[in-house]
Amino acid sequence: MGAGALRVGGFTAFTATDFPGKLAAAVFIQGCPWRCGYCHNPHLQPRRRGPHSWADVMALLVRRAGLLDGVVFSGGEPTMDPALPFAMAAVRQMGLAVGLHTACIYPRRLKELLPLVDWVGFDIKAPFDAYQRVTGVAGSGEPARACLEMIVESGVAHECRTTLHPALLSEAEVEGLATTLADAGVRNYAIQTFRAQGCADAGLNATAGAVMSAAALQRIGARFETFVLRPA
Repeated sequence: MGAGALRVGGFTAFTATDFPGKLAAAVFIQGCPWRCGYCHNPHLQPRRRGPHSWADVMALLVRRAGLLDGVVFSGGEPTMDPALPFAMAAVRQMGLAVGLHTACIYPRRLKELLPLVDWVGFDIKAPFDAYQRVTGVAGSGEPARACLEMIVESGVAHECRTTLHPALLSEAEVEGLATTLADAGVRNYAIQTFRAQGCADAGLNATAGAVMSAAALQRIGARFETFVLRPA
């Protein structure tokens, strides 16, 4: 298998927001085993052949030579694609930095990828014992916990983020989760307000609202070297 087998669900020629400090191209991998209600890319959930090819991506990177600093692989869940290490290696051979967005689903695959990655942005969706409430998959908190530990121990630059919705997480749960993350060694944390754009869950769209008070956000922020609240 090589990079040509990568299932590319889409790509963006330029992004200045998905790979901190880098002007990057974003490659979206087709497929995700979880069914988070607030997912804003539900079209990427089915594990099927994507509308693009790795050759399309390489053609883009060649055309943008000298203009890009890196490539960030997103999804879907990119670590589920066995061709991803080959694609990352190809990007590195071009002299570009490699970023990864992951929901922390496959610890074994993540371990293989971390030596190829310059930065990882990873989702921690809930307290680990409450993961099924968000993902719809029983036991999904355990691989997330294992991946968190692996990322922190690797020393790879990172950002951890959690998406807030009042029907899924309470203020107390988010504060407790932040404490868990800080104690585990996470240094850079972002809280993302639920975004209705792209969300296919009518119930979540109808019940969106504030989750965190200013005081709670201040307490959370004090636990991390870098903390940011991203509005919808």
